[in-house]
Amino acid sequence: MRWQFIARIIGILLFFLGLSMTAPLLVSLHYDDLSRDSFIRSIVITMVAGLILILLSKKQSGDDYINQKEGMTAVALAWTGIGLFGALPFYLSPEFTSFTDAFFESVSGFTTTGSSIMTTIEGTTKSLLFWRSFIQWLGGMGIIVLSLAILPFLGVGGIQLYKAEVPSPVPDKLAPRLSDSAKILWGVYAVFTLLEIIFLLGGGMPLFEAACHAFTTMPTGGFSPKNASIAHYNSAYFDYVIVVFMILAGINFSLHYQMLRGKTLAFWEDTECRFFLGLLLGLTLLVTWDLYGSVYTSIKDAFRFASFQITSILTTTGFATADYEKFPGLSQVILFVCMFIGASAGSTGGGMKCARIIACYKYCYRELFKIIHPRSISHVKINNTVIPDKVLRSIMGFLTLYIGLFIVSSLLLAGMGVDMMTALGAVAACIGNIGPGFGSVGPTENFAHLPVMGKWLLAWCMLLGRLEIYTVIILFVPEFWKK
Repeated sequence: MRWQFIARIIGILLFFLGLSMTAPLLVSLHYDDLSRDSFIRSIVITMVAGLILILLSKKQSGDDYINQKEGMTAVALAWTGIGLFGALPFYLSPEFTSFTDAFFESVSGFTTTGSSIMTTIEGTTKSLLFWRSFIQWLGGMGIIVLSLAILPFLGVGGIQLYKAEVPSPVPDKLAPRLSDSAKILWGVYAVFTLLEIIFLLGGGMPLFEAACHAFTTMPTGGFSPKNASIAHYNSAYFDYVIVVFMILAGINFSLHYQMLRGKTLAFWEDTECRFFLGLLLGLTLLVTWDLYGSVYTSIKDAFRFASFQITSILTTTGFATADYEKFPGLSQVILFVCMFIGASAGSTGGGMKCARIIACYKYCYRELFKIIHPRSISHVKINNTVIPDKVLRSIMGFLTLYIGLFIVSSLLLAGMGVDMMTALGAVAACIGNIGPGFGSVGPTENFAHLPVMGKWLLAWCMLLGRLEIYTVIILFVPEFWKK
């Protein structure tokens, strides 16, 4: 393990993080708010820390290839460091009195979870609200992927960083050069963000709020500059605009790239995309049927609020236009299940991912088929491509770890005095990078009242979910550190 090389990578990322803090500083100067000094101090501390790591770590001579072990270690440590330093603007501002709360908010932002401890959002300075949204936008496509696009001096072995970072069971490069793939992903991401801002402005939303919501929709983050989230506007137009962009964010971004290049049937030809869109439509219609008459007297309102809540939870965005804890039991169970399914692989969404759900279903069907026909030879296929057994094993291991960590974390949180529904809802929301949960952390509440150790546990769950579990949990396997 070349620790100096890893330190250099982390130093470069921290230096970039410090530079990115100049954006909210400009917002602070524009609105002349009270967070200016906290951003100046945060920029200096973060950039100096990055420079120290860069200067103390010698430039490697020869091949800068990063092996898989170094890539996973660098990504896990980098995201932890980014969460710590990204918390500085929160901690140094008057709104936060505890570093635990600042770290929780920072990690929730960068991992695009959207769980918050802030109780008076609209009373917070504009620049801090902008930073809160901006870090979700940075974390959505991944700071390391962005760095591979603009910092090619990270080395030719960056594919290991890309593999550990990109939220996909089987990440593929879109171009021969890794930096070109990263630029393509970020280009599509930026174009959709700009389009959403334009559509929200077209409906009369102020520029600042439109930018903040676009910065948190495309990464499926869910932070809002309003206490009531999207419900604040009570606008069907805003609801449907955000629903469309949440769906776009929940689809594999490589398919968007193919569509933009003229492959009009890219969505339909992809098995996972068909499954995701079909599931989204089916569950929306089911919840609409459940809400009509029992909660809403109009079928139009039932469909509007059902489509928003299902899309928000399934894509793991976490915006809210209604208190879904007041929905009938069937709708609540459907939303809870959606927290585990998640969006498509290669999207900015969290959860288990639809590709893994499909692979698991086909794997189980194959095993049942073999019981009936023990001599048969069958394969699991997605998009007419055979999924290798090693990938299937990895997927089954991931799903097992996901459920196991959910159970253990829920037990630990309950052991801290948190009620059962809140413990289950909070862990499901954080490990799935969703935001609101159930119980006392539902869509109209926040996470501020949870015990200190509970917040650190949930921050850990956010990192596990964002980095697809393996990248983090493997660091605690003794064999990982053996030569």
